[in-house]
Amino acid sequence: MVLILSRKDVEPLMDMGELISLVEKVFLQSYRGKAVCPKRVIINVEKHDGFMYYMPAYLSESESLAIKIVSQYGENFRRHGMPTIMASILLNDSQTGRPLALMEGAYITALRTGAASGVAAKCLARENSKVMGVIGTGVQARTQVWALSKVLKKIVSVKAYDLLPERVDAFVEDISAKYGLNAEAVRSSRECVEDSDVLIVATTSETPVFDGNWLKKGTHVSSIGVSGVEGRELDDATVRKAKIVVDSKEGALSESGDLIVPIRNGTLRVDSVYAELDEIVGGRKPGRTSDTEITCWKAVGLAIEDAAVARLVYDKAMKEGIGKEVDL
Repeated sequence: MVLILSRKDVEPLMDMGELISLVEKVFLQSYRGKAVCPKRVIINVEKHDGFMYYMPAYLSESESLAIKIVSQYGENFRRHGMPTIMASILLNDSQTGRPLALMEGAYITALRTGAASGVAAKCLARENSKVMGVIGTGVQARTQVWALSKVLKKIVSVKAYDLLPERVDAFVEDISAKYGLNAEAVRSSRECVEDSDVLIVATTSETPVFDGNWLKKGTHVSSIGVSGVEGRELDDATVRKAKIVVDSKEGALSESGDLIVPIRNGTLRVDSVYAELDEIVGGRKPGRTSDTEITCWKAVGLAIEDAAVARLVYDKAMKEGIGKEVDL
């Protein structure tokens, strides 16, 4: 029997504080060499302006074995009124290989991405951060705010900017209601960036969405948008002045235009990437070392995060009798 879990099934099972703790343990497992995470397979569906990502992973300590299939179609919202990112996750029994569950994966993707950014913020953001800027207000941005506000307890206000006014208005209303933050829509990315202590960038832009010279000293940038090897949401000024931490150097240096393009142009060096997050979590390297340095978390996403969260979802769902079992 295979357990089928919809987003409605998954949502009540999730707590961001629990997920941040789980994902931190995932990075620790990775640091200890207890994770198998092959490079994702990417198919460019150029005809329809889309990408498909196939992401397998195995965590031996937590016995989490899964593959996620995620789509990213940047024009979905404008053309079809559909989400930019959609996904499904197949969880297998690591002892026998039998399929255990098939679950909606887009919400889990947003949650684990937020949780990973929460772990990064613990290491890289100033604890006294009060103002959060958000550029791009899709589903991913909501879980970013949720996670970072869990970690950075002094955040009181959010400034949000999006090219789609109707989307940013809904975002501001939602954030204010859910997290008790003073959220407002602003009219430009510059207004969003200036005076922010933490900046979330969650776009599918092919060109930089702000000028790094607008960043004040001590800002932490959480860049989680994915636009392919030529796409960029960060400009040269940002990546040159920031302490850059990634989830995977191999992934970031082969998939993220935010790093690939400036390296190719000679404005950034490969060794400018300071660390992978598991090195900081594991204690090999320090995170933030002063209140004035600008830090940047550049995430491309790791399948080990999906596998761990999927296992947690499955265990909770089985315990609470949630979902529908199907005989394949």
